[in-house]
Amino acid sequence: MGLSSFFKNLFGSAKKTADEIATSAETAFEEAKVAATPYIDKAEAFAEETFEKVKETATPIIEKTKEAAAPIIEKAEVYADQAQEVANEYSNKAADAIEKIVESVKEKTAATTEKVEDLTSKATETVKEAETKIEKDQI
Repeated sequence: MGLSSFFKNLFGSAKKTADEIATSAETAFEEAKVAATPYIDKAEAFAEETFEKVKETATPIIEKTKEAAAPIIEKAEVYADQAQEVANEYSNKAADAIEKIVESVKEKTAATTEKVEDLTSKATETVKEAETKIEKDQI
């Protein structure tokens, strides 16, 4: 029976020790939580203050950037308008030039067509005359 008493005492004390450790850990956690609360509050306050400072500092910088960019944007708009005017001008000139070329080609084609018709007519007459001479000579 000495052996069973030994194990009872051993495991009984182990259970008692585990309970004590768990209680101690729980107590330590609660104490740490209480001790950390002011630091957490300070960190939150610091974060809020820092955010406000950044916001205060950034706002004038953003405004200055907008002011500085405004003339550049205006110049870009002016250049875009000028580019559009130039493009329109050259587009109109190109259209006029193409129209002149088309008219010139039409005129030259018409003149060439007339010459071809005249030559065809003369050739036809010459062929008919030749046929008539050949027929007369054969008779």
